[in-house]
Amino acid sequence: MQLINIDKTRYRKHLKIVFIGCAVSLAVGSLALSQTLIAIFPDESGSHFHWNLLGVIISAITIGWLLNKYRQHDFMREVTYVWELKQALNKITRKMRKLEAAALNGDRNAMLAMQYSYAGSRLVWQLDDNTLTLDALAIKQHELDHLAEKFGITLSVNDYDEKILAAF
Repeated sequence: MQLINIDKTRYRKHLKIVFIGCAVSLAVGSLALSQTLIAIFPDESGSHFHWNLLGVIISAITIGWLLNKYRQHDFMREVTYVWELKQALNKITRKMRKLEAAALNGDRNAMLAMQYSYAGSRLVWQLDDNTLTLDALAIKQHELDHLAEKFGITLSVNDYDEKILAAF
């Protein structure tokens, strides 16, 4: 997955619309379904927990299905890209201890994965206005740059391929 520039304003606007749309759809859908089920199958004891739960589950599954179906739509382009980038970064984060140890021994692939993680994290954090952790990221990036220089390795995020994580 290549890192691309994202229009922050468009991303934030579309993310907000998708998030609010999902929340409203979940609330309205689950209430409508559960009330319909309660009207059709009333419970003498007055406990309708199972119908309420079923309404929430069906609404959540429907919303997930719709998000998946329309993930390639132009409106969802930035939202989907950032979601997929966050998943890719999570895969790297789970292996970060092994990557850091291998990088200290001069492993180019480990350094490449770390470089991608830092660049991707910087992009996501700037889009989400999570600027508090950018200083810590800059320190890690500086350490990685020195390590790459020590071993004479040139790092480019464009060279990263998720398949290299299999070795760690």
